[in-house]
Amino acid sequence: MEITGYQLSRAWFDFAFENQGKVTGNHCAMLMWFIELNNRMGWVKEFGIPRDQTMAAVGISSYNTYKKVFNDLVAWGFVNVVRESRNQFTANVIALSKIDKADKIALSKIDKPLDKALKSLVTKQVNSTVALNKPLNKETSKPLNKETLSTGAEKKSAPEMFPSEELGISFKSFWDAYDKKVGKVEKLQKKWENLKVSEKQAVMAYVPKYKLAQPNKQYRKNPETFLNNRGWEDELICNDKNLKDGKNNQRPPAITGGNFGKL
Repeated sequence: MEITGYQLSRAWFDFAFENQGKVTGNHCAMLMWFIELNNRMGWVKEFGIPRDQTMAAVGISSYNTYKKVFNDLVAWGFVNVVRESRNQFTANVIALSKIDKADKIALSKIDKPLDKALKSLVTKQVNSTVALNKPLNKETSKPLNKETLSTGAEKKSAPEMFPSEELGISFKSFWDAYDKKVGKVEKLQKKWENLKVSEKQAVMAYVPKYKLAQPNKQYRKNPETFLNNRGWEDELICNDKNLKDGKNNQRPPAITGGNFGKL
């Protein structure tokens, strides 16, 4: 059975998880460096590990620390010393013991405590993510709880015909002020919502004067025509007396600014 770097690292982390009081980051770094070095050399059975090179790769500056970590890996069976260095200019020659033993020792126990812990962690993360992705209540912009969801499923409230607007002027204000309730409300409401705030303000300023100039709603433009043709931009020509006291005449005065026929 051919052993890979992944299998060696897995065998190590299984061991580390079961021996948390013994294993340090230096042990992990040194063994991972040995595995990487062996990988670069084509997975030879034996290879040299220069001391200075190993200390630089692992980030250890003390020889005593290096010696202790190395001896621990040997004692734990992950490193087999083939030939010890004779002096500081020669390197230890080692073999990764788990190349011969991983399939019998580490890889034979698939359901390790580490595997169980990782499975539990993944499950908790999935549940946590699901809990965070709650649907929002459109009215309050807050996450829906179980009570809200059950209530919504049992009884759905009828949609508002005139939803309130946080900015600008509501369609209901225009609809009531214009006082000629002709046409499809939903269609007119969409047209109103597409207007800018400044345009809505101009409409609301124009409508009272328009009603004084054309008090008989029979001759007043339909709301849809008024909005489509931007009627609030038309010029008003009417009796000044009507603009002052708001009296309604039975017969409408002549208006030149609009699409009206002869009376």
